[in-house]
Order: sequence, then C-alpha cells, then structure tokens
Amino acid sequence: MRIIFRVLPWLILLVAGYFFISKKFSINTSVESKHQLLVEKIEAMGKLELVRYQISDVIEHKNKTDFLPEASVLLIVKAEAVGCVDLTKITREDIKVEADTAVVNLPQPEICYVKIDHESSRVYDTKMAYFREAKLVDEAYKAAEQKISSEVKKSDILAQTKTNASNVLKPIIEGLGYKNVRLTFN
Repeated sequence: MRIIFRVLPWLILLVAGYFFISKKFSINTSVESKHQLLVEKIEAMGKLELVRYQISDVIEHKNKTDFLPEASVLLIVKAEAVGCVDLTKITREDIKVEADTAVVNLPQPEICYVKIDHESSRVYDTKMAYFREAKLVDEAYKAAEQKISSEVKKSDILAQTKTNASNVLKPIIEGLGYKNVRLTFN
C-alpha cells in the first residue's frame, strides 16, 4: 500500500507533464500541394439534355475468401442518368419546310451519362472487412455503377427523352412561325 502512495504522485506528475509538454511543444504540420493543370481537349457540345433520372440503389456486397471470414458492406448509392438528343448530328437535309409546315428529323435519343453521386451515397455498415474495407467499398461502388447502367438501359429513359424532345422543341419551332410542326427520329 505504501508503494502505491509513493508511485501514484510520480505517475500523476509524469502524465500531467506529458500532456503539458505535448500541448506546449506540439509539432505543427502543414500540407502543400502543387498542381500542374493541362487542358487536354476542348470539345464542342450540342447535346440537349431532356430527362434526368435520380436513382437509389441499396447494395449489400460480400467478398468470400478461403482463409478469411466473409466480409460485407452495405451501401446506399445515389446516382443520376440523363437522356439527351445530340443536335450536332442534324444536317440541312434533316429539316424540311413547306409553307407553314416544318418537319425536323432528329437523331435517336441516347443516354448521355450515368454517374454516381459520391457525396450523397453512404456506407452504412461493414462487417469483417478489417484491412480490406477500402477495396471492398470500391468493389461495391463499381458493382452498383454496372447494375445502375444496365437497369437504365432497360428503363424507358429513351422513350421519355423522345417525348420531352417533342415537348421542348415543338414550341420553339412553332414560335418561329410554323403552324404545323412534325418531329421524327431517324
């Protein structure tokens, strides 16, 4: 019991001294980054974005290994897919005008892009991932992106893009003085 009363003050003094010195003489670190930006390509754009789908995917991704326990991650992935019409593909031959009638042959709608919103996406749970958590989450995001892309291709996004193209472009062409406007897709 006497040893405890002899050692305890020294131990308290040692811990207090450590905290005092670490706070007083803390090492300041600074981060420095140097960037060399290079514009690689400038591209003229003519894609008219007509529909945007906002998508959520709940994914449970598991990684089974022979020597390690099964690791899993649960994610909620937010993404968006955009349907558009590339107006740069329209030529003079695609526009026919007769009196008060205009016929415009538009290119087929396409999926402009499908992208994951990493800021809105969340990792909700990881199990048994330990040192492979980053790789597991990365694999899960890639699997989600592939699944979302394939589901978007199966959806009616292209049909909705056609409908929206008519709804957007028809009033513009009518505003130019054409009473009868017909939009077709080649």
